[in-house]
Amino acid sequence: MRVIVVGAGVVGTMHAWHAVERGHEVVQIERETEARGASLRNFGQIWVSGRAGGEELDTALRARELWEDIGGRVPALGFRPNGSLTPVRGALELAVAEAAVARADAAARGYKLLTADEARALNPALRGEFDAALHCERDAAVEPRTAQLALRAELLKSPRYTFLPSREVREVIGERAVRDDHGEAHTGDAVVLCTGAWLGGLVRELAGPDLPVRRVRLQMMQTDPLGEPLTTSIADADSFRYYPAYASPALEELNARQPQADTAEEHRVQLLMVQRADGGLTIGDTHEYEHPFAFDTLEDPYDHLTGVVESVLGRPLPKIRRRWAGVYAQCTDTSRVVHRQRVRDGVWLVTGPGGRGMTCSPAIAETTANELGW
Repeated sequence: MRVIVVGAGVVGTMHAWHAVERGHEVVQIERETEARGASLRNFGQIWVSGRAGGEELDTALRARELWEDIGGRVPALGFRPNGSLTPVRGALELAVAEAAVARADAAARGYKLLTADEARALNPALRGEFDAALHCERDAAVEPRTAQLALRAELLKSPRYTFLPSREVREVIGERAVRDDHGEAHTGDAVVLCTGAWLGGLVRELAGPDLPVRRVRLQMMQTDPLGEPLTTSIADADSFRYYPAYASPALEELNARQPQADTAEEHRVQLLMVQRADGGLTIGDTHEYEHPFAFDTLEDPYDHLTGVVESVLGRPLPKIRRRWAGVYAQCTDTSRVVHRQRVRDGVWLVTGPGGRGMTCSPAIAETTANELGW
């Protein structure tokens, strides 16, 4: 079988990976020299902890297994099973964490409620004041800026894999074939369009104007090296408000009696933080849904996040090295893991994983491969 994969972000690259693994020939086409979208502009988190029970959690757990397996074969991914901690303060936040630990699927997630001393023993960099912490043992991380490069370097070892950068696919021609802006046609037994947040142009022509996927913008930043290990990923209690696993009467009471700070509410801020291989910290993020998106980044959310991080670490942040904005595609029905649609005979669109893209991409691609009979 010959598979044409359009898009070289993490979702597209994982589709290419599964096809090559199953013995198929793959041509992967990317409109830029390298993917530059949400696949690079994220935390690199394999984030099991907050996923909704059922299909979403099952997908995340399967993806976690696949990431660990692939990471063992491709050390340059920087896979590490670091887990996560969400420090909590006060009775209301603690009640949300307790409700999470009481879930029927808590063991599958590796949930455990730790005292502040137990959390500091696990992650000594947490010198700030907090009362307890929700630990998720199944969370993990990779290096987002280099993950696709590492996967591609491994794929290029196979004679069945071809990478064609700087080519934009302009049209689908006939069945199971596309033409790029060099005028070259690429024919296969299956075409998979993994175009990320690029939802106009060809995608709109093929899927129609009512594609149930929206674009979401975020802001993030990265620091100089911390100077000490941050042994787990870190979230704050505001993250409880954005992940379905934490929905409970306790969360409703938290929202009613302890709403987010004004800046956090306005920009829909949650703290997520991961230490990079070089020791720096990736910190975010915000959520913007209304179009047109701003073309600049705003300082208030960064100031808010800096304050939250410093309160957890009990020390000033290192110098901010870089700031950026990103855009990802999310299903408008946020309970859906991904939008997978046959747009022509033999041509499939796979998009809209939202903030799950880095976490779930290996399992999303595996499901595509299974459903298409690769």
